[in-house]
Amino acid sequence: MSLTVRAVRGPDALALIGELARLRTLVFREYPYLYDGHPDYEEAYLRRYLAAPDLLLVLARDGEQVVGASSALPLTQEGPEILSPFLASPTDPETVLYLGESVLRPEYRGRGLGHAFFDEREAHAERLGLRVTSFCAVVRPEDHSARPATYRPLNAFWAARGYREQPDLHTHLAWPEVDQPGESDHLMRFWVRGAGG
Repeated sequence: MSLTVRAVRGPDALALIGELARLRTLVFREYPYLYDGHPDYEEAYLRRYLAAPDLLLVLARDGEQVVGASSALPLTQEGPEILSPFLASPTDPETVLYLGESVLRPEYRGRGLGHAFFDEREAHAERLGLRVTSFCAVVRPEDHSARPATYRPLNAFWAARGYREQPDLHTHLAWPEVDQPGESDHLMRFWVRGAGG
């Protein structure tokens, strides 16, 4: 097994859209997202996302197979659902690198790839002169009926990297859930590192 982590851009990223769409659909189906996605929708989403001029896409590979991916781009290049909450906050959106989704196949977790994803994205923020990094995560009740007994939230991992949950900084995103009709609304709370520093 030969695990590697590296950034890709432009045509190299576009060539992997099908593989990335399948990976996202697989990983986000798990709790806590429970996303009932379809690769065709994911491919269309990724084509728009990969067009952002300052996007960073980080891939984890086992040999040639993509087993994980993570992204980041300046907050000002994000959509209104992600950008708008910051417009009413003390944090200037022009100073923020938004850390997009990270997806990693379950069998590759616990091997340091999560830290590698954060390292690469935080280095991208430095290259762009952005002093704040932020992401959002879905908020689920602790007694959610679909929560597996073995589920471990990533809050401690994020906090150890210097991120702080911001109770007043949140957004709402809608997506189709496994075994549910139509789309449903989901509360997403932001975690921020570097604000006020």
